[in-house]
Amino acid sequence: MNLPNKLSLLRVLLIPFMIFFYFHPHLFGLDDFGYYVLPFIFIIASLTDYVDGYLARKLNLITTFGKFVDPLADKLLVMTALILLNAHGTLGYWVTIVILAREFIVTGIRLVAMSEGEVVAASNLGKYKTASTMLGLTLMLLFVFGDLFSQIGLYIVYVGVVFTVVSGVDYYLKNKEYITKSI
Repeated sequence: MNLPNKLSLLRVLLIPFMIFFYFHPHLFGLDDFGYYVLPFIFIIASLTDYVDGYLARKLNLITTFGKFVDPLADKLLVMTALILLNAHGTLGYWVTIVILAREFIVTGIRLVAMSEGEVVAASNLGKYKTASTMLGLTLMLLFVFGDLFSQIGLYIVYVGVVFTVVSGVDYYLKNKEYITKSI
């Protein structure tokens, strides 16, 4: 297994630690210890997303496994952060539902396109969606450091939601022939 794929798997393996530290914040007799650790785990996991993609392209280490696990790891990481922030009461459930719905729709279109022998690449809008959402979630997960981070992060997540909707519509319009072909 190459390094980019190991980094994608590391991202998946960090998710249970995020969940553990969120639900067990008072470790080692320290108040909110888990809440302090949580955002740093998310930051490390988010950085592996950038690094694995960079290395895979630069070193020509793109594999079928990587094409599968990298987007899956991204979605699992983002969904975990969204659900933890829902549980914490700092993010509305509607945000999670909009983002999750878009991911299901885009994944469905990709699967149908793949069955037709086509590979649909991510658009710049999708990249903006990912970047703004990850930045906003990172800031929101810093809630233990003060409300200012959460508020700024929330507004950036809202920008991510706009990119989520716009990129989802764009993705559908550019690829609707795969869906409407059998009507």
